[in-house]
Formats: sequence, structure tokens, C-alpha cells
Amino acid sequence: MTNGAVPARVLIAADKFKGSLTAVEVAERVTAGLRGAVPGIEIETLPVADGGDGTVAAAVAAGFERREVRVTGPLGDQVTAAFALRGGTAVVEMAEASGLQLLPPGVFAPLTATTYGSGELLRAALDAGARSIVFGVGGSATTDGGAGMLAALGAVLLDARGVPVGPGGAALASLASADLSGVDPRFADVEFVLASDVDNPLTGPEGAPAVYGPQKGASPEDVATLDAALTHFVAVLEKTVGVRAAEYALLPGAGGAGGIGYAALLLGAAFRPGIELMLEVLGFAPALERATLVITGEGSLDEQTLHGKAPAGVAAAARAAGKEVVAVCGRLLLTPEALRAAGIGRAYPLTELEPDPERSIRNAGPLLERMAARIATDLL
Repeated sequence: MTNGAVPARVLIAADKFKGSLTAVEVAERVTAGLRGAVPGIEIETLPVADGGDGTVAAAVAAGFERREVRVTGPLGDQVTAAFALRGGTAVVEMAEASGLQLLPPGVFAPLTATTYGSGELLRAALDAGARSIVFGVGGSATTDGGAGMLAALGAVLLDARGVPVGPGGAALASLASADLSGVDPRFADVEFVLASDVDNPLTGPEGAPAVYGPQKGASPEDVATLDAALTHFVAVLEKTVGVRAAEYALLPGAGGAGGIGYAALLLGAAFRPGIELMLEVLGFAPALERATLVITGEGSLDEQTLHGKAPAGVAAAARAAGKEVVAVCGRLLLTPEALRAAGIGRAYPLTELEPDPERSIRNAGPLLERMAARIATDLL
């Protein structure tokens, strides 16, 4: 616990509460609750993300410049997407161009959604002078193995008639030839890092279609179609780029965001766990050094949290630095033992204040302020 010997300085490093609060809003609400209980307390906020949706917003909150560009959305229409830039480093989030949040409510396109816009977004980052690109993947509407992204960057993917294959993963079943020689040559000269919180391969029982396809509206039949099409995609690429096409499909991260991780690996990206990389980019280490208490969190603290999600990454780094960590969350599905093993001393779920899940989500902001006041009473 913090004590009178050292002035309390709180670092709020939480992810979004999906469906209710952004990571920036979480930080604002926790700050308000703490200050309401302990006026004048020193607080530093560093909204975090693990590479999925919200990654650009976290970078902007940490001082990066937001750049907007019009790109092709997952359904083929034009959307406004953003990336973040500071110095020569760009943070590009595929969900900005190809994410589930860009689909109309209740609409899915598991077989036809395209990552073309993600390629356009990467090109915009290169045009802006990026020499290092952090490519955050997650929250995608797509399962096309990154084929759309490669096409936007200059790859030529043709069917047996010599016509470019259609958008989406299912269309790859008709792929006859793939030529990557026209891909933007600037990728050879930039540091390109794939930031992902998943380590799935591209295909198979643990692959992108089987594990994540159903979240994007894929039926069991769609999953089989997509898995077969992506397997064929790899086989065709093998003829062009050699055995590495098959080797990359098996690597951790290849299945990230519907297989866009695979295309990034083909472009020379190095895979790193998303939260580990994002903490580096956002400047977490110096902020952690200044803190006496760290508050992390996300909407649901559950088994997934322990596998590379933001709160687990924050807690691991804080524990290594000998800092006390507590977490805020919408709901808590982890035992106290599991929390402690992850480096989190205690969790404060909003369901303790409002057991009804719908009301808790709807009123997450005020509830979070109340919970932050409770943290202040308990620890500060």
C-alpha cells in the first residue's frame, strides 16, 4: 500500500471499456473520482491499447499527431481512417480502415470484407515520411489473409482468366497467380513491426477462420470456405515467393485480424506482442518510474486478459518495477489468485455498484468515478 513516507502519485494506464468508454474516457473518469476523494493528488494518465481498436487514440493521447485519410472500408465504400505520427514513427491501426466498428449494426460480411483500406492506410503513413511503422492488428471485420492490403500496396492477384480476384477471403479460392514484385519498395527501408495480442497461425483448428470467424458472422460452412481459401492462397504464394510463404502461415501472429498478420509478415514485419510494443511506443517506463500506484483495467477482466491483453502487460511491467497495481473493470471473471498471479493486487468491478449488466454499461462513466473514489479511500 502507499504510505505517508512517499507522496502518492497515481499512474492510470487502462484500456477501453468496450462498448461504453474509450481508454481516454476511462482515464478521465478515474481521475475525477480520485480527485473528488483526494483533492490535489498527483495523477498521470497514459491510456493504453494492445494493438487492436483504440491503438491510434492511445498514441494520440500520448502526444502523437493524428492524421486522417480517406480509404476503402471493409465493404468497399469510402471511410475516414486515422493513423498517428510522431517524428519518424507511425502507429497504424488496421481496425481504423477494416474494423468491425465500420460495419452497420447487425451487418457482417465474413466472406467478402476486404483489408484493401489497411494497405491504403500503410501507404499514407509511408507518404507522411514514416521510417518506422507499428502496425496494430485486431478488431477486424475481415478474414482475407491480408490479400486486400497486399493488392492496395501493389501486389497483383489474378484468377485463371487473368482478372483480379474479388474482395474478401472466399474469393481467394479462385486465385491462380500472385505477383508481389510490384509491392511498394519503401517497405524494404522501414522498420515494420506487427503488434498483435493473438499468436494464432493463419489456418487450421487454431487459425483465423476457425477461432475468430464466428465473431465476424461466419457460419460453420463459411469457416470451412475461408479456411480452404486461405490454404489455397498460401499454396499459390508458395509458387511465387517460395517456401517462406508456407512457413509464415504457421508463425505466431499470422492469424491476427483475419490473417492480415500473415500479409504483414510477408512484407517483412517482425511480430511482437501488442501490449509490450505499445507500452514502449507510448513511453510507459518513465511514467511507471514516477508512480507509486498503478491503476489499469478494461471492460472485462477474464481469461483472455491473461493472454496478452493490455492490463496483463501493464501489471507485468509494474510488478517487475516493484509497483503496486489495482484494476478497474466492468465485470470480473478472474479469481483473486489469478489476479495476484498476473501482478494485480485487487480488482474493482463496476458490477459491485450496479449488478445489472445493461445498466452498468450504460452508466459506466459515473460508476467508474464512484469506484475510483473507493480506490482512493482504500489505498490513498
